[in-house]
Amino acid sequence: QVQLVESGGGLVEAGGSLRLSCAASGRTFSAMGWFRQAPGKEREFVASIIWSGGRINYADSVKGRFTISRDNAKRTVYLQMNSLKPEDTSVYSCAARSTLIRASYDYWGQGTQVTVSS
Repeated sequence: QVQLVESGGGLVEAGGSLRLSCAASGRTFSAMGWFRQAPGKEREFVASIIWSGGRINYADSVKGRFTISRDNAKRTVYLQMNSLKPEDTSVYSCAARSTLIRASYDYWGQGTQVTVSS
């Protein structure tokens, strides 16, 4: 059974930091990503990492502030979020791709709330 379990969300003041974790189990994946969705808005891409090789992509809105990384042994992907802004407030979800042939993500976690107060 495939599972993606996020943790690390919470409430933080503007300018603060949080680290999200996503523990993957049940099968191997080609890539992992973080997405977020604020109330009344569409889900948006945040960052992604290729499991083998580590190629990374970021949304322009988080470049220089967020860092995605992975721990192969723990099968866990992290999202270090620094210099947080109120507009970063969202439900953050991790997702996994079974193959690099398709761009779509096949599996999704349940999401974790991040709230940044001004």
